[in-house]
Amino acid sequence: MQNPPPVQTAKSSTGLDENLAALLSYIFGWLSGLIFFLIEKESRLVRFHAMQSLLLNVVALVIGIALWFLSIVSWVIVSQISGILSFLISVIVGLVAFVLFAGILVAVIMCLIKAYQGQYFKLPIIGNLAEKFSAK
Repeated sequence: MQNPPPVQTAKSSTGLDENLAALLSYIFGWLSGLIFFLIEKESRLVRFHAMQSLLLNVVALVIGIALWFLSIVSWVIVSQISGILSFLISVIVGLVAFVLFAGILVAVIMCLIKAYQGQYFKLPIIGNLAEKFSAK
Protein backbone atom coordinates (compact mmCIF):
# COMPACT_ATOMS: atom_id res chain seq x y z
CA MET A 1 0.00 0.00 0.00
CA GLN A 2 1.36 3.40 -0.97
CA ASN A 3 1.40 6.42 1.26
CA PRO A 4 -0.87 9.23 0.10
CA PRO A 5 0.92 12.15 -1.54
CA PRO A 6 1.77 15.00 0.83
CA VAL A 7 -0.68 17.87 0.91
CA GLN A 8 0.61 20.94 -0.88
CA THR A 9 0.18 23.88 1.44
CA ALA A 10 0.54 27.52 0.59
CA LYS A 11 1.96 30.10 2.92
CA SER A 12 -0.31 32.63 4.56
CA SER A 13 0.68 36.24 5.11
CA THR A 14 1.47 35.27 8.71
CA GLY A 15 4.45 33.25 7.47
CA LEU A 16 2.84 29.98 8.55
CA ASP A 17 1.44 27.32 6.26
CA GLU A 18 -2.23 28.04 5.53
CA ASN A 19 -3.45 24.82 7.10
CA LEU A 20 -1.47 25.40 10.29
CA ALA A 21 -2.66 29.01 10.62
CA ALA A 22 -6.26 27.86 10.01
CA LEU A 23 -5.90 25.19 12.70
CA LEU A 24 -4.37 27.64 15.18
CA SER A 25 -7.42 29.89 14.70
CA TYR A 26 -9.42 27.39 16.77
CA ILE A 27 -6.86 26.54 19.47
CA PHE A 28 -7.38 29.49 21.84
CA GLY A 29 -11.03 30.08 21.04
CA TRP A 30 -12.24 33.54 20.13
CA LEU A 31 -8.88 35.11 20.92
CA SER A 32 -6.87 33.16 18.34
CA GLY A 33 -9.74 33.48 15.86
CA LEU A 34 -9.74 37.24 16.25
CA ILE A 35 -5.96 37.52 16.05
CA PHE A 36 -5.68 35.44 12.86
CA PHE A 37 -8.65 37.23 11.30
CA LEU A 38 -7.05 40.61 11.92
CA ILE A 39 -3.48 39.76 10.88
CA GLU A 40 -4.21 37.56 7.86
CA LYS A 41 -4.32 39.65 4.69
CA GLU A 42 -4.15 37.11 1.84
CA SER A 43 -5.40 33.61 2.66
CA ARG A 44 -9.16 33.19 2.39
CA LEU A 45 -8.83 29.77 4.05
CA VAL A 46 -7.23 31.23 7.17
CA ARG A 47 -9.64 34.18 7.29
CA PHE A 48 -12.62 31.82 6.89
CA HIS A 49 -11.53 29.49 9.70
CA ALA A 50 -10.56 32.41 11.93
CA MET A 51 -14.00 34.01 11.50
CA GLN A 52 -15.78 30.68 11.96
CA SER A 53 -13.82 30.12 15.19
CA LEU A 54 -14.75 33.59 16.40
CA LEU A 55 -18.45 33.10 15.61
CA LEU A 56 -18.54 29.60 17.11
CA ASN A 57 -17.09 30.89 20.36
CA VAL A 58 -19.57 33.77 20.47
CA VAL A 59 -22.42 31.29 20.01
CA ALA A 60 -21.00 29.07 22.77
CA LEU A 61 -20.76 32.09 25.09
CA VAL A 62 -24.34 33.15 24.36
CA ILE A 63 -25.60 29.60 24.95
CA GLY A 64 -23.65 29.41 28.22
CA ILE A 65 -25.03 32.72 29.47
CA ALA A 66 -28.59 31.77 28.45
CA LEU A 67 -28.36 28.41 30.23
CA TRP A 68 -26.86 30.01 33.34
CA PHE A 69 -29.64 32.63 33.39
CA LEU A 70 -32.30 29.94 32.81
CA SER A 71 -30.95 27.79 35.63
CA ILE A 72 -30.85 30.72 38.08
CA VAL A 73 -34.34 31.93 37.17
CA SER A 74 -35.85 28.46 37.29
CA TRP A 75 -34.14 27.74 40.61
CA VAL A 76 -35.42 30.96 42.19
CA ILE A 77 -38.98 30.54 40.91
CA VAL A 78 -39.40 26.81 41.35
CA SER A 79 -37.58 26.51 44.69
CA GLN A 80 -40.40 28.52 46.22
CA ILE A 81 -42.87 25.84 45.06
CA SER A 82 -41.15 22.49 45.34
CA GLY A 83 -37.63 21.29 46.07
CA ILE A 84 -38.07 18.18 43.91
CA LEU A 85 -39.30 20.19 40.93
CA SER A 86 -36.37 22.57 41.33
CA PHE A 87 -34.00 19.60 41.34
CA LEU A 88 -35.60 18.12 38.21
CA ILE A 89 -35.35 21.41 36.34
CA SER A 90 -31.70 21.72 37.37
CA VAL A 91 -31.02 18.22 36.07
CA ILE A 92 -32.79 18.96 32.77
CA VAL A 93 -30.88 22.24 32.29
CA GLY A 94 -27.65 20.41 33.13
CA LEU A 95 -28.36 17.68 30.57
CA VAL A 96 -29.24 20.24 27.90
CA ALA A 97 -26.03 22.13 28.67
CA PHE A 98 -24.01 18.91 28.45
CA VAL A 99 -25.51 17.95 25.09
CA LEU A 100 -25.04 21.43 23.63
CA PHE A 101 -21.46 21.80 24.78
CA ALA A 102 -20.61 18.24 23.68
CA GLY A 103 -21.96 19.22 20.26
CA ILE A 104 -19.82 22.34 20.25
CA LEU A 105 -16.77 20.28 21.20
CA VAL A 106 -17.45 17.87 18.32
CA ALA A 107 -17.86 20.85 15.96
CA VAL A 108 -14.53 22.31 17.09
CA ILE A 109 -12.76 18.96 16.61
CA MET A 110 -14.23 18.62 13.10
CA CYS A 111 -13.15 22.18 12.30
CA LEU A 112 -9.63 21.49 13.58
CA ILE A 113 -9.34 18.39 11.39
CA LYS A 114 -10.72 20.08 8.27
CA ALA A 115 -8.61 23.22 8.81
CA TYR A 116 -5.44 21.13 9.07
CA GLN A 117 -6.43 19.29 5.89
CA GLY A 118 -6.71 22.68 4.18
CA GLN A 119 -10.44 22.29 3.55
CA TYR A 120 -13.35 24.64 3.99
CA PHE A 121 -15.79 23.07 6.46
CA LYS A 122 -18.86 25.19 6.98
CA LEU A 123 -20.83 24.76 10.16
CA PRO A 124 -24.59 25.33 9.77
CA ILE A 125 -25.49 29.05 9.75
CA ILE A 126 -22.13 30.09 11.26
CA GLY A 127 -20.22 28.81 8.22
CA ASN A 128 -22.24 30.95 5.81
CA LEU A 129 -21.66 34.03 7.97
CA ALA A 130 -17.94 33.24 8.25
CA GLU A 131 -17.71 32.87 4.48
CA LYS A 132 -19.49 36.19 3.97
CA PHE A 133 -17.34 38.09 6.50
CA SER A 134 -14.04 36.53 5.39
CA ALA A 135 -14.60 37.48 1.75
CA LYS A 136 -14.35 41.20 2.56
